[in-house]
Amino acid sequence: MVVEYIRYRIAESSAGEFEDAYRRAAVPLSRSPQCVDFELSRCEEDPEQYILRITWTSTQEHLEGFRASDAFRAFFAEIKPYVDAIEEMRHYRPTGIEGTGAAIPTLYDWAGGTAAFEKLFSAFYDKVVKDEVLEPVFHGMNPDHPRHVAAWLAEVFGGPKVYSERHGGHAHMVGRHLGRAITESQRRRWVTLLIDTADEVGLPDDPEFRAAFVGYLEWGTRMAVILSGPGAEPDLHEPVPAWTWPRPPWQPSDTRLSTIPERADGNGREPVSKG
Repeated sequence: MVVEYIRYRIAESSAGEFEDAYRRAAVPLSRSPQCVDFELSRCEEDPEQYILRITWTSTQEHLEGFRASDAFRAFFAEIKPYVDAIEEMRHYRPTGIEGTGAAIPTLYDWAGGTAAFEKLFSAFYDKVVKDEVLEPVFHGMNPDHPRHVAAWLAEVFGGPKVYSERHGGHAHMVGRHLGRAITESQRRRWVTLLIDTADEVGLPDDPEFRAAFVGYLEWGTRMAVILSGPGAEPDLHEPVPAWTWPRPPWQPSDTRLSTIPERADGNGREPVSKG
């Protein structure tokens, strides 16, 4: 992918019309298969400065694909009056130096850290060994398995890289599934039993966390079925996957952004709002 930045200088008297033009132009731009995402921002210190950021699948697909399309013609018709106001228009290639700050807590922190995941999987595997659908899959399970799976999920959810550094990382986890021929009924049972256990041990139940939690369980277990099937050829050099929020968790406006608020019910989180 490549990022295009277009910097404009727009007179204050024309700012409203300029933004309205881009609201209209956003419609054909959003329909372009070459466009990944885009955002128009206005400078706080110098309100006449605007920057449009567009992520393209590639420079070539932008210039030869989008520029030759009906979407471009519709897009350009809206913003053409402002072409002369462009001060910079260039493509930038990401360096790979990126990250997130602490304004939004990780799923790992929101859940309660390592102790919460170890509690979850200890209770879960106590049920697994008694479950007629799952017991055959985990027969003879290593006593440390619950703790290892807790370390895996903790790392996936943004916690310490314990699984990568001590337990073999992604390659080891994939290797544990190869040739196991996991069935769809076993996959479904694993997911539903773990969700039930999460309720029982008091894992956060706010909509945002559970959307992320269940989303990962669905993705991860479906990947496990694929990897356990015949002919699977996984890339053993991939890192442990990183999972995050489908949308940020709600926090009170008067709470410091870097602080995870306490819940009134004592479970370690503020009650969430859907609003």
